[in-house]
Amino acid sequence: MNIFAKKPTAKEALRSSKREMTNATRGIEKEIGALQLEEKKLVAEIKRTAKTGNEAATKILARQLVRLRQQIANLQGSRAQMRGIATHTQAMYANTAVSTGMKGASKAMAAMNKQMAPAKQAKVIQEFQRQSAQMDMTTEMMSDAIDDALDNDEAEEETDELTNQVLDEIGVDVASQVIISYNLFAWCL
Repeated sequence: MNIFAKKPTAKEALRSSKREMTNATRGIEKEIGALQLEEKKLVAEIKRTAKTGNEAATKILARQLVRLRQQIANLQGSRAQMRGIATHTQAMYANTAVSTGMKGASKAMAAMNKQMAPAKQAKVIQEFQRQSAQMDMTTEMMSDAIDDALDNDEAEEETDELTNQVLDEIGVDVASQVIISYNLFAWCL
């Protein structure tokens, strides 16, 4: 064992463990397959000896078959345990990852809480509200000043002249329109 070797991370240890479990499970499955093949041969041998009438040999072969089936059952139990261990190891790694994530999140939350002092935030909000109100008042005053500057009589006269010119171009006489509208109104009454 090398004392200067770097300690493996949890992810590397999980990968190594998973690989070892997979190899062990594969070995057990090969052994189960070989024993099942042996079981088939033994069953055929028992049938052959039973046909010859050799009862003692048949009993011995039957005991071997029972032991073989017990071995197969034991190996299948071992395979199930290996898979359970692999699943348990994976779950432990997942729990470790979750706890690491929660640790990082709690550190981030603590840092945010330090930055977001409630009194400081209240001051910022009050200052924003004050500046917003001041800006609204300034905007309203500027808007009123612009309206006052643009609302002179000269602009009003130019607007009327332009409107009359457009109406003349399209052949509408304002005075006749007013009279027609009045007559229509009077007729409806």
